[in-house]
Amino acid sequence: MSQQQRTPWIVGVSGASGTPFAAAVLRGLLAAGESVDLVVSRASRLTLLDETGISFRDAHWQEDLAGWLARGADGKPHTFDTDVSGVRHWAAGDLAAGPSSGSYPAKGMLIVPASTACVAGVALGLSKDLLQRTASVTLKERRKLVVAVRETPLNGATLRHLVSLDEAGAVVLPASPAFYAGATHIQDLVDFVAGRVLDAAGVPHQLYRRWEGELGGGSRG
Repeated sequence: MSQQQRTPWIVGVSGASGTPFAAAVLRGLLAAGESVDLVVSRASRLTLLDETGISFRDAHWQEDLAGWLARGADGKPHTFDTDVSGVRHWAAGDLAAGPSSGSYPAKGMLIVPASTACVAGVALGLSKDLLQRTASVTLKERRKLVVAVRETPLNGATLRHLVSLDEAGAVVLPASPAFYAGATHIQDLVDFVAGRVLDAAGVPHQLYRRWEGELGGGSRG
């Protein structure tokens, strides 16, 4: 009997500030029992180093990923205990990687966070690295693409690129936390955004308190 085919979610991490958002999404996917293919852009490695002190290395990606996902949004290590065995890593410069082809099985792609440069590259179909190429493949195969843009303010060019992505079928999801869920910690705000990304992907989670139509419910939670 043949082994069941692995069909992962592809998570792309671009160079925008907001690596805690990516970590929370990755933890949420793994907690839901999803397989994950991970593409960490070259620019995002600089951001990750700046925001967490972690150097993400292709040769030691499992160790580095485990250390990253263990950190809380406040930077404290050993906050989470996450099994990363369900993750497969692809180097950002490997344009022959599995996700570069439409025949590679995948449920869809989540770009968290998405920089304006990444948004432009995907909207214009530049495919300058594996992250952009995979996003283009996701669109052409009519799979789910969620773009969690993390930038402010947005200029006209970026707004036009976002409209192009929306018209192409992507979900444009600004990394904008809400406060009705009764956030008391920075991790709560990060988890709200991560939860909305997972909502858009149709992945179940319990990352935030949902609105139930009761005013003041969050303050009493």
